[in-house]
Amino acid sequence: MADDQPTAVGLLADLRAVGAPGEHPQRHYHGTADVLGVRMGTLFEIAKRYAAMPLDEVERLLDEPEYEPRLAAFCIMDFAVRGSRDDEVRRTRYELYLRRHDRIDTWDMVDRAAPRVVGEYLATRSRAPLFELAEASDPLRRRTAMTAPLGFLRRGDAEARADLFRLADRLLQDPDPVVSKPVGIALRHAGGVDPDGLVAFLDANAERMSRPLLRAASDKLPPGTPYSLPA
Repeated sequence: MADDQPTAVGLLADLRAVGAPGEHPQRHYHGTADVLGVRMGTLFEIAKRYAAMPLDEVERLLDEPEYEPRLAAFCIMDFAVRGSRDDEVRRTRYELYLRRHDRIDTWDMVDRAAPRVVGEYLATRSRAPLFELAEASDPLRRRTAMTAPLGFLRRGDAEARADLFRLADRLLQDPDPVVSKPVGIALRHAGGVDPDGLVAFLDANAERMSRPLLRAASDKLPPGTPYSLPA
């Protein structure tokens, strides 16, 4: 860490000190921003050291033009809420994520933060914001709608799990792979928690599903369950 204060300036200095675009060109990143060339494991280690960064400093990171500082900001939000029982911490990170969703321009920012920052926060609250995101024109907002439920799949009640299936139903035939892939992932994990619920969902929707999506959704069903994959 550049100094003892968890500031955006300090984190940026740490990222730039280890950046090597020629060695780590971030080929998985398909946005239009410049990259610093920080190895992902190193970025996560740096972000974890800044987990106590104040919210206004996190927002400063989100204003940065390059890819890695913004990803670090979402990592910091994720680290801040892990295991936290402080509802104010959880609420403010949840609100910041949604308010600055415009700074998300790649799938890994969603996957890193949406389950804990958004999904866990909504485990015992209305999931209406996710249904609004599911109708958005931006596929990354729709990805948040389908990825966040992983955070309440085990923490929420039967109604929360039902909302996961409702969201999957809305996005089942989404033409963008940025959205269709997390639909399969969410259904697969739902099958591990609520196999009967998934089988009922597949009974109603299997004919609408592509073969790869159906296979992904069935992956965690117990052997012998309808739609379960051969051993």
